[in-house]
Amino acid sequence: MDDLSLSGEDLRRNLQELEVINHWLGGHKVVLHALNQLVSGSKLLPQPLRIADIGCGGGDMLRAMARWARSKGVAVELIGVDANDFMVQYARQHSTSFPEIKVEQHDVFSHNFSQQPYDIVVCSLFCHHFSNAQLVRLFSQLHRQAQVAVIVNDLHRHWLAYYSIKWITALFSKSYLVKNDAPLSVWRAFKREELQQLVQEAKAPNFKLSWMWAFRWQLILKKGTI
Repeated sequence: MDDLSLSGEDLRRNLQELEVINHWLGGHKVVLHALNQLVSGSKLLPQPLRIADIGCGGGDMLRAMARWARSKGVAVELIGVDANDFMVQYARQHSTSFPEIKVEQHDVFSHNFSQQPYDIVVCSLFCHHFSNAQLVRLFSQLHRQAQVAVIVNDLHRHWLAYYSIKWITALFSKSYLVKNDAPLSVWRAFKREELQQLVQEAKAPNFKLSWMWAFRWQLILKKGTI
């Protein structure tokens, strides 16, 4: 999945299976739970709420946020960002029922992207693809770009999570990308103290880090006091 040239039927199947995994193993819940906290904790949020999902992949998190916003009566503008053209096109094609969603192709470290302002920035299963030095830079940059908060949903590196997803994908997945990348993602994921250290180095002092099922970290970098 780190290969930006990936495209075609193999990647399409991978995105379809990842959407199922995110739905059943808590990937969407982590972000929606954080949005509920932010919305219920403030009466002064902008309308519409401008939310960017960076590394949006096939757009399943965007669609989950759109359904959440509709159910809550929250006006949103959802911007998906990905560097892979195939994923951008896939996300657009599968989000036509949601006019509040638009998808753009950007390198998140580019000068052009770093100048874009958002109210909330979401990083869902995105951070484990980067080195520690890149993550310090990314957290610092996104903290500047977000007017309200940055929401990070990523994996807890744990032996049980590693072997569980390895067995599950071996039994049920038909995608060689999922079978390879799902266990690898857990292996490249985070311990609590590692995320705390990265946030501190990024100089984002107001943060909340919570463990959620199944082996997920919810990290909220908030402007002001949590």
